[in-house]
Amino acid sequence: MAIIRWRPSIEPWDDMDRWLSEFGPFQKGAFVPAIDVYQTKDSVVVETPLAGFKTEDVNISIENDVLTVEGGSEKKSEVDEKDYYRKEIRSGSFHRSVVLPTAVKGDRAQAVFENGVLKITIPKEERVKPKTVKIQVKSNKK
Repeated sequence: MAIIRWRPSIEPWDDMDRWLSEFGPFQKGAFVPAIDVYQTKDSVVVETPLAGFKTEDVNISIENDVLTVEGGSEKKSEVDEKDYYRKEIRSGSFHRSVVLPTAVKGDRAQAVFENGVLKITIPKEERVKPKTVKIQVKSNKK
């Protein structure tokens, strides 16, 4: 059982940040990047800001129309963390999965990393057009 001790602070959100950093996916060194997902006529496009990451730090996979973006980076600094007055620049690992809004051709996806934004373009899968079948209804009268 975890014991939570409240310590008043000057900044109103510091207590919440401290609590979130101790539990769940918000553990120290981990974060969840924002993701935008939208569709064009032919593709599903996913954009996520990953400033400070290198292309080799990021892994992208698609399985069963679920896109997963994960990676990590380590910020090395000469300043020891305990000496920070405020530290908001993220470093560490992340993992984000999102169900795509339609079936896609995952093996034809393309990703571009430009100006700190990862943009993934995934072609939509062509669906077989529904076939209309006329069914004759018989009367059950005797």
